[in-house]
Amino acid sequence: MRFPLCLNYDLTTYIIRNKIKKVEKYPLVMVLEPTHLCNLTCSGCGRIREYADSIQEMMTLTECLQSVDECPAPVVNITGGEPFLYPQLRELVAEVLNRGKHVFLCTNGLLLEDALDDMRQHPNFILNIHVDGLEDTHDRILERKGAFKSVLSGIRKAKERGFRVCTNTTIFKETDLVEIEMLFRQLEEAGVDGVLVAPGFGYEASGEKLFNERRDIERKFVDVYEMSKKHRFYSTPMYLRFLKGEKNLACTPWGYPTRNPLGWKAPCYQITDTHYRTFAEMMHTTEWEKYGVGKDSRCAQCMAQCGFEPTVINEIGKSWRDILEMLIWNMT
Repeated sequence: MRFPLCLNYDLTTYIIRNKIKKVEKYPLVMVLEPTHLCNLTCSGCGRIREYADSIQEMMTLTECLQSVDECPAPVVNITGGEPFLYPQLRELVAEVLNRGKHVFLCTNGLLLEDALDDMRQHPNFILNIHVDGLEDTHDRILERKGAFKSVLSGIRKAKERGFRVCTNTTIFKETDLVEIEMLFRQLEEAGVDGVLVAPGFGYEASGEKLFNERRDIERKFVDVYEMSKKHRFYSTPMYLRFLKGEKNLACTPWGYPTRNPLGWKAPCYQITDTHYRTFAEMMHTTEWEKYGVGKDSRCAQCMAQCGFEPTVINEIGKSWRDILEMLIWNMT
């Protein structure tokens, strides 16, 4: 099975409960950013630019846990910034797991190898490590010599310790897909359990020329989709078919609500119009109908995972082909 049985069960029962109760809008994954501090200044990162004025601020452990309790999503992505710079990360992870949630710890991996000595494996815990290419490319994008070697060493140690590990690769405008195929092979040799892929979509604050427009994404992901037949992708086949232009999906901006030191970020992970004090206020006050392709110009080129993978989950039951495809994908 592609994902742990407990994750499949908890996510499925959560969705069914909401369907039975006729809840129209509900989150699937909570994104928790306890700090925006980072040990890198990557060209493609909007966070360190968007939150430059508040980058030293951190959520308290109490604030983090109150936010987790507010949001009913069964999965929590703990990210940043770099989460290993958050002083109470170990306690945070333990407390979120104690609440029965599933945790994806999203990291650039530079501090992982040393941090593993203080970490404990858990069936609901997955390490998600960002890797954007082979050594030269990854080091250039991260602007840090030796970054790739550090990440690969951390992955190998994590697998030796029994952790479930996935990687996350961004496909930028100039990404060489032959290199990405080689990267996936090397990651599999290191023991990685699965890979996530997503198109590079520009944050408002990034101002860089690294990113794809929708037509670029569709062209590139025709080949990426073929890779998914040979490698263990965690990205769903329906999302990949959307990325290659074969399937139409609308955005579900509330699917991945984000909490950071300034509050609940709205309307989505990519775009910030405001921050709300509580999860309920964010859900009930945000004018969701204003956002999406054809509604807000900032959404025109977006095909980001955080907006469209939640749509995939809600669309599955509408087509027998999709149901069969997802069952086969998940069982292999």
